[in-house]
Order: sequence, then C-alpha cells, then structure tokens
Amino acid sequence: MVKRTINQTWAVLALAAIAACSLVGCKEPETAGTGGEGTAKSSGSETSSTGVRRALKVDGPEVKGDKILIGLVAAQNGDQKPWGDDSVKGAQLAVDAANAAGGVNGKQIQLLVGDSNSDPVAGKNAAQKLVNDGVIGVLGEVASGTTQQIAQVTYDAGVPLIAIGATRTDLADIGSNFFRVCYTDDFQGPVMAKFAYDDLNLRNVAIMTDAKLPYSVGLSDSFRKAFEARGGKIVDEQKYQQKETQFSSYISNLKSKNPDGVFLSGYFTEVGPIVSQLRQAGLSVPVFGGDGWDSSELISSGGEAIVGGFFCNHYNSKETRKEVQDFLSAWKQKYGGEPGTTMGALGFDAANLMIDAIKRSTSLKAKDIIAAIDSTENFPGVSGSITLKGQGGNPSKPALVVKVTKDGFVFEKSYSPEELN
Repeated sequence: MVKRTINQTWAVLALAAIAACSLVGCKEPETAGTGGEGTAKSSGSETSSTGVRRALKVDGPEVKGDKILIGLVAAQNGDQKPWGDDSVKGAQLAVDAANAAGGVNGKQIQLLVGDSNSDPVAGKNAAQKLVNDGVIGVLGEVASGTTQQIAQVTYDAGVPLIAIGATRTDLADIGSNFFRVCYTDDFQGPVMAKFAYDDLNLRNVAIMTDAKLPYSVGLSDSFRKAFEARGGKIVDEQKYQQKETQFSSYISNLKSKNPDGVFLSGYFTEVGPIVSQLRQAGLSVPVFGGDGWDSSELISSGGEAIVGGFFCNHYNSKETRKEVQDFLSAWKQKYGGEPGTTMGALGFDAANLMIDAIKRSTSLKAKDIIAAIDSTENFPGVSGSITLKGQGGNPSKPALVVKVTKDGFVFEKSYSPEELN
C-alpha cells in the first residue's frame, strides 16, 4: 500500500466533508413511488416558464453491477474547452468526495466523460454513447445549443439530465427528466436590465447579438423586454456570427445611434475582441453582458478595453459562504489554484445534486432518481441554494453581477428572484 502524505489525507477528508455538507436541506421525495409511468406523469405535469414539460415515455434503466455510472458531456476541444475542462474537474471532485465517503449503498461511482468538441452534433453523439454505455444519469452541457441535442437523447432514453451552465429558458420543456443547476436567461436578462437601468443609470442601450448562438438570441430578447419594461430604450441591435473576428461594420452602425451603453449577449470568444474594437472606434460607454463572458480568456482577448465591464454570473470565488470556501480549498488540494471559470463550481454542484438524488431515490432506477431530483429543496450548492421542487426543472436561486478587473472578476451585486418582482 502506498503511504499517503498529510496533504493527500487532508484533501480526502475535506472532500468527504463537502459531500456530507451537500446533503443538508434536501428533503426525501414525497411522491417518488415505484411506478415509472406515474412518476413521469407527476413530474411532467409541472410547467416551466414557457410551457408544459413532456412526460417521459419510457421508464429508463437501472443500476446494474457494482458501479454507478454517471455520464458527463463537456467540451474537451474547441472554443468552449475552458468551460469543458472546468466542468469535468468540478464533477470529478464531487465524485471523488462521494466515493471517499463510501459511495452509494456500497457502490462506487464512476464518471464517464464524452467530448462535445464545442459542437451540438458531437455533443449529441457523445450523449448517445454514454447512454449506450449504461449511465444512470447525464450531466452537461454549458452551451444551450449542445444541451438541446443532449436533452433529446436523454429524454428518449428516460435518464435524468442535469445541465451545468445551459441557461436557455425553453430547454426545460423538452422533457420532465431535464433539470439544471444554473439560472435561466429569463432571469439573468432582467437582472442585467435592472443593473443597467438602476445602477449604471443607462437609458439608451444598444445590443450586440450572436445570431448563430441560441443562448445569445434568447438572452438579448430577455434583456430587451426587461429593459424596455423599466422605461429604457433599445436604440439598435447588431447581429454578428460566431467565429467572426472583425466587427467594424457593426460597430460603425451601432455608434451612429449614440448609445449610452452596450449589452453583449454572446460568448467570451467574441466579446473580448468586440469590446477592444469598440474602444478603438472611440466608443467609451459601459459594456455589460451575461454569463457567456465567464472565462479568464475574456481578459486576455479583451485586454485593457474589457476592464470595467460587468456581467451576470453564478458565483464568485471571493464569497465567504462556507460552501464556496470549502469547494475552493478542495479544488486547490486536487488541482492547484482556482477554477478558471464558474463551470468548475457548477459542474461540482450538478454532480453533487445527481449523487444526492441517487442516495435519496427509492431505488437505483432512473425514474426514481428523476423523482428525487424533482423533489429537491434548499440544496446547499457552491453557486447558491438550489430548489427544484415545483419549478419545472429551472431552479430558484440568486444571481450575481461581477465586475471585470485586470486581475479577474470581483463581486459587485447580488439579486434574488424576489427582487425582480
């Protein structure tokens, strides 16, 4: 047997402590039942914010053998790799903690990872392979377009899906097996509208939207409606496409409308260069956006121009909450430093929520695990307290606004759902 160092022992104990902490506040399912069809109908009768969720047509698999297989679809290649890498690390951290604490019913958990390659079709294929390999549940993805494809695969298979960072609101309508640990665009859009109107005192805002990105299209629409409802005016909207690098024509059109602020709903891959070119064009108004900004690469690509911008996010490493600090300590012990993106924390939360539901389910069957997830209340996540019971797959939880500095992202303000009513 290999002798553990003191640090290795501490890391295992810390991970086990976090796993134990994650179970606090999640009630036993009240209507889990044993009949798959009845459970599916009960879950499917809930409504998301856009419509009625489809009840499952199949019961789904059950755990067989001495291991519990959980799948994760994440970008291991392509533009979204920073999110994918952190998703994998966060989920693995949770799995290690659960296994160190004894696993589930004496069974160890194994995380199987499929590469979405930052592409919806590849993500769908990865999800199908995970289902074929016998996973009892799936985690992922971050990109809403990719998650939409994964959700259809998991719906057809009758296995639970917990999205890590996919915020497009209507994803929950795909099926009653769909859940997420992140907020939705119909929440973060109004959050940024309130922040822009009340805190930045903006009244005439322009929008830049990635027309090829479902997330960006949905978030722009959500922001527009909320900002106009507060009395603000959208003076212009320019639509670009993912992977473009030159934005001068869009900026020229936008600048002619004299906005006092610019809302950028796209991903960090384009936002950094856009803001840099905005500043070069002489437009010095505030810039702000959604959680698609979240990556340290935003600062390297945007340079000095992006400093001072604001975006909506799920948590901040400077928070003093115990869940945050315990998570960061465990991450540092296993990987060193801190996660480069929020997806480390959300991947950790998604995996812990899945594991917690497996422990609370009446059996190791997918249909009962779905019922357990659906009954979750006050789950103490790193990204905030998560309640899914009665929410149609979309958690009720707070959102943060963070400010971009040259050294990273710092907390600016927090909003609860009640504050937007």
